[in-house]
Amino acid sequence: MQPLPRNLPMLARLRCMCCGVATWVLCLLVLLAATLPRSAQAGEPLVLAQDRPQVDAWEAITLKADPTYELSVQDMLDRLDEFKAPARSNNSLGVHKAAMWLHIPLVAPEALRTPWVVNIGYSSLRADLYLARGGKLLQQARARQSDPAQLAGRTPAMAFDLQPGQRYDLLIRVQATGPLILPITVSEMPIHLRQAMREQMLQGLLNGLAFCLFAYSLIQWVTQRDRMFGFYALVVLGSAGFSLQFFGVGPQYLWPDNPWMDRYSGPAAGLMALAGSFLFLGHTLAGDTPGSRYARTMRVGAAVTAAVCIALVVGWLTVPLAIAFMSLAGALPSLISLPAAMARVRHKDPIGATLLVAWIAFGVAAGMMVCLVQGWIPANFWTLHSFQIGATLDMLLFFRVMGLRARAAQAQAQEAMRERDLMQSLANTDPLTGLSNRRGLQHALHAALAHCSPQRLVAVYLMDLDGFKPVNDAHGHDVGDDLLVAVGHRLLANVRHQTDLVARLGGDEFIIMARDLATPEQAEDLGRSLLRAFEHPFTLSHLRIQVGLTIGYALAPLDSDDPQGLLRHADAAMYAGKQGGKHSVRRIPATAALA
Repeated sequence: MQPLPRNLPMLARLRCMCCGVATWVLCLLVLLAATLPRSAQAGEPLVLAQDRPQVDAWEAITLKADPTYELSVQDMLDRLDEFKAPARSNNSLGVHKAAMWLHIPLVAPEALRTPWVVNIGYSSLRADLYLARGGKLLQQARARQSDPAQLAGRTPAMAFDLQPGQRYDLLIRVQATGPLILPITVSEMPIHLRQAMREQMLQGLLNGLAFCLFAYSLIQWVTQRDRMFGFYALVVLGSAGFSLQFFGVGPQYLWPDNPWMDRYSGPAAGLMALAGSFLFLGHTLAGDTPGSRYARTMRVGAAVTAAVCIALVVGWLTVPLAIAFMSLAGALPSLISLPAAMARVRHKDPIGATLLVAWIAFGVAAGMMVCLVQGWIPANFWTLHSFQIGATLDMLLFFRVMGLRARAAQAQAQEAMRERDLMQSLANTDPLTGLSNRRGLQHALHAALAHCSPQRLVAVYLMDLDGFKPVNDAHGHDVGDDLLVAVGHRLLANVRHQTDLVARLGGDEFIIMARDLATPEQAEDLGRSLLRAFEHPFTLSHLRIQVGLTIGYALAPLDSDDPQGLLRHADAAMYAGKQGGKHSVRRIPATAALA
């Protein structure tokens, strides 16, 4: 598929993606049609040959139901003529309450180069396998009894001990609480082992991915305290638990020979994933309105699903009823969330489009699973794994939704921080000159005094403009304001930008805080450099204006070690400078002030 142009509107891009998905679904259906089992006369022997190292046993299968659950293999051997051809052409019989016996006549090849293996590629059933010849039982492999004749693996399998050219009767008793899906193959041992290894690798990859997603979301939930990650972890845990049971990895490694887990783990995990979907979608799409009707509806759906799960686990609800509830309610999170997702799509929010693609993929997978359970399509690799692949794609897309939402939350937090910084800056800034105001000076002065010492002096210079009032009177306040701005710029140009602060207290009063001064002489030199900076007039439009400075300053910690004390000493020095003729820089040491 060609990549979608970025300039397309969101709805157009979404329609293109849906068309792409539909194309893939069509291709998949064509593939399924190509994999339909070959037509054969049921009941005719399945002839094994070296040029066909693997054959589909459905070609020769016949069936007989056992509603009493009491018929033995010998009873079946005596009634082989009562077996009938299956009514369905596909190797899925749907849901059956009775135990089902399968009969497959075999003819061994004339030359045996390796043992042959019968394998049922579906793990969620109980299967007993029997091999007989001439009405006499030769081999058997019983389910759930750790029978050494049962080959180790996820699915029921048994190796044959065959004699060249001989005819055998293969009987299989199957029973399941769910559908009877029967992809039965007879293959040479190396072929069986290679396929089993590829399947194990696939399950390891998909379940390992689910474990990584679960661990990541759980860690993020614990560290960030964001419920979104906790809800996602619940979805992943439920989906992974269902796959572990459905594909036999759980019974093989985690709970071998545990009938309770075999019966309840799959439905309970599915209900867990459904409850997590309610919570995750509700939390993600509700946004800033957690109290909305949509959010409340999703929480109620999660609560009802959790109650059904608890009732199932404690034995108050049967497995068929739990499965029926999941079948009816499975699409509700997506359907309820569809208006909210479409609203996000209209607002060009990628979260909405991502969720729609995820629902389409999951809907296709769930539809294929329903068709498989009902026996409408054959059981093969793609149909058996459709739900697992769809659920994995769903989890990955939900993971992207988490990333998009986290990015949006981060952007929102950064915007809030910028607004906070702006408000703080406005609160600490003089609106006319852009310099710090009295509040900003106080903050900076407190911070500087906390680290001052006799070797790291802090100087506070209080300055008053000489000749400012005549400028205001002669040229107006606009010119006066422009002059104040120009004064601020000149002061900034004559201080150390890394350590010094220039502030305007109001009117024509300015103040400079200089820190990290080594000696009082250095402070005196800085004050005189400020006086010299004002020897040159200011050029404002067509006007040349001359103003001077009268500076009084104080040193911390020599004169005082608190802001108010420093300001009082600097103000006293400036007043003394005004009385002494202006255009001066003066300090009154603390000892002189006391005297």
